Amino acid sequence: MTVQDLSENRRIGVVAIIVHDRNVAFSALNEILHEYSNIIIGRLGLPYKERSLSIISLIVDGNTDQIGALTGKIGQLPDVTVKSAFAKI
Repeated sequence: MTVQDLSENRRIGVVAIIVHDRNVAFSALNEILHEYSNIIIGRLGLPYKERSLSIISLIVDGNTDQIGALTGKIGQLPDVTVKSAFAKI
């Protein structure tokens, strides 16, 4: 990381993703996550078979434009819900 990468414009956040139909969106979702892997510092995925859902939480460190682009692309996928929250610091 460079000094510019650690500037005040970077935010730590959590992105919650709920995939309602794995067969429809999973490969496209993984492509998006790979595209933004430079701002993803952690990922936890849980299948919730009883509800036929997959739940993914991401820990991200990037500027608001990068995180917004990530969540925007994910939000356009069919059968996917995405929300984000940021640390106050």
